[in-house]
Amino acid sequence: MKQKLNLATWNRKEHFLFFKQMEEPFFGITTTVDCTKAYSKSKEIGVSFFVYYLHKTLQAVNEIENFRYRIVDNEVFIFDKIDASATIMREDKTFGFSYIEFLNDINHFNEITLKEIERIQSTTGLFTREYPENLIHFSALPWVNFTSLSHARSFTWPDSCPKISFGKMMEENGKKTMSISVHVHHGLVDGYHVGLFIDALQKLLNS
Repeated sequence: MKQKLNLATWNRKEHFLFFKQMEEPFFGITTTVDCTKAYSKSKEIGVSFFVYYLHKTLQAVNEIENFRYRIVDNEVFIFDKIDASATIMREDKTFGFSYIEFLNDINHFNEITLKEIERIQSTTGLFTREYPENLIHFSALPWVNFTSLSHARSFTWPDSCPKISFGKMMEENGKKTMSISVHVHHGLVDGYHVGLFIDALQKLLNS
């Protein structure tokens, strides 16, 4: 479900109109999150660490209202729920774009995620199904402890989906960390809202 925002009364109207006219309206940040407790918890409940931190990421995304805004036909809508399209690697080292619905229950979420991973790994090509509008674009680079990240983008495509990427898990003195990159449309999201998302995610990873 989605609801159209009234631009006339929206306090971000000027921000939206200013940034949406830009060839590149996205901005991005890179930081690190502590995943020590999250890694232990995933092993404790028998869920892969990838599925576990994807679930916590989606949970944090859905907590922050601005991360649920999307631009559709030049109008701004707020979605009730945001799901994920994650890049899933195959045995031949190609990848496909998945669709993974967000569910609060981690065990149910694990089941549908594993089924979608299996489906992607038995197909070919990038686009293997229909994709809804209420998504984040999600990727993991477990081979690289990156300190910055950019994305391939077509400026002519009316994209407003946040792009969230995680890097290689690092460990020092018993503390596990991962780099995280967050790219968002500045007409919908400011640095303040990215900060809210990172704080919410860290709390969930610590829970």
